[in-house]
Amino acid sequence: MTTTSSESLIALKAAAAPFQAIKARFKLFAKDEDRPTPPEVYNWRIYATAVMASAAAIIIGYDGGFIGGTVALDSFRHEFGLDDSSHSKGIISNVISVFHAGCFFGALFSYPFSFYWGRKISLVFAAVLVTVGSAVMLAASAERGLGPIYAGRVLAGVAIGFSTNLTVVYISEVSPPAIRGQLTLSYEIGWRIGDLVGFWISYAVDELVAKGKKQWFIPFAVQLIPSGMFLVGSLMMKESPRWLFQVGRHEEALANLTWLRNLPVDHEYIVYEVNQVRDSIETQKNKVGLGLWDPFLEVFVRNKHILLRLAITCGLFLFQNFLGIQSINYYSPIIFKGLGVKGTNATLFSTGMFGVVKFVCTFIYIIFIVDTVGRRRAFMTSSAVCSVCFWYIGSYLKLNDPTVPGNLAGPGGKAAIAMMYIWIASFILAWSGGPFVVGAEVFDQNIRSFVQAINAAVSWVPIFIMARLTTKMIDKMEYGIYYFFATLAILSIPFVFFCVPETKGIALEDMDKLFDANIPARHAHRVVFANARSDNTKDLHKIEAYMVEDVGKVQV
Repeated sequence: MTTTSSESLIALKAAAAPFQAIKARFKLFAKDEDRPTPPEVYNWRIYATAVMASAAAIIIGYDGGFIGGTVALDSFRHEFGLDDSSHSKGIISNVISVFHAGCFFGALFSYPFSFYWGRKISLVFAAVLVTVGSAVMLAASAERGLGPIYAGRVLAGVAIGFSTNLTVVYISEVSPPAIRGQLTLSYEIGWRIGDLVGFWISYAVDELVAKGKKQWFIPFAVQLIPSGMFLVGSLMMKESPRWLFQVGRHEEALANLTWLRNLPVDHEYIVYEVNQVRDSIETQKNKVGLGLWDPFLEVFVRNKHILLRLAITCGLFLFQNFLGIQSINYYSPIIFKGLGVKGTNATLFSTGMFGVVKFVCTFIYIIFIVDTVGRRRAFMTSSAVCSVCFWYIGSYLKLNDPTVPGNLAGPGGKAAIAMMYIWIASFILAWSGGPFVVGAEVFDQNIRSFVQAINAAVSWVPIFIMARLTTKMIDKMEYGIYYFFATLAILSIPFVFFCVPETKGIALEDMDKLFDANIPARHAHRVVFANARSDNTKDLHKIEAYMVEDVGKVQV
């Protein structure tokens, strides 16, 4: 039998034709590919890698889900001598917020770790640290006081700060462009799983476990399960090929890349990607430098365009965490009680259903929105809906606060609770995971870990602030806290419209072009994506021409 490379290419195209026709009919599931991509690239290995890397997010979600409900338990308050006084509320705020302080510093420390030791080793270190921190918390008791919980939550926070930077950076570096958003959001799936489990464990121990140390001890002990999963997953991961290329470990990088893509080393897709990564690193080496402090100088001294881009991504994280999600995550029992839900068990149940809505909407975002509708339109639509919901809730509480004696919640109260669920659905469908996706993908290889460390650290600042101040805001501002969040949601719309370009389907090496000062953000994706397709089509035609010249030369 005689065959040629050109005939193989034609056969590959013919085999792919039915799938292309299906994609054309069902555009909702079509992938925006900047170049022809073999189906082998979308394999189980890349999805499994993203899932393993995202195990750390289960811990973050679990913390948000369990800690607010657990510290609200009478058994916890009795164990540590806490009551309803302002002093006790301050202690509870400290217990919650020291975790976020640790996350802030962990995000910053992650950069030098990842620079010298790569993504994998740094994540293994974080996994060990969070496991130790989770174990230390279990030493707390009435005799020892809250000291072990404070210490353990700081250690766990530092570890999670590492992960909020490096996990999304790692996933963005190993992902094919067309599904990079979906894979990066596997981190969000882990977050929502932990969130859901944490909420329902708080509800279950209140419902089924007798009051006493065991009741609050169980939710703290469960943290060891996701910590162990994170440790196992980090040990099994392959190191990022892009980082390996950057530090000159080319053979290992190529081996990891071919394993992740499920393609032979001489496949044109691999050859193109390797050349693209190497060219990008070489360009950055000449333009920025590959030293530890070169990214700092590039961002803050030499290149105002990169600094502006960093301001945009930091702005996304600030809006994300100041729109109200952190107040609801950590103080949902208080929030629902303020809307007229009575009883600790009932408020915990409402909080648990909140987790269910978040979990379901995360999958909707990943499957139907992030890589189809895109990041940009989702942000703006979500902000509009979130704003309307909170304007209604604030107005309802102003006119008929159900916590005031003599006032009944009535239909308006039920509508306010419904608006809270609509709000969380809308938020999850854009703002919960979108900033992580954009922040991890819009910077060049040799500064990505540095700027993402800043993004991650910035994201923890509003979380810390809201964890510390939410109860005071509720006491002082009352219904005004919802007007505050609604106003910020409105302000986020023009910010996204004028500053944030769409990034779906764009190769990491082409992200610079999206932020060209001569192209408005609202038009950048269309221009860059069209140019990328045009360039790659020309390259494909050249390859086909070379193959046609070789007809008959390859004998099988």
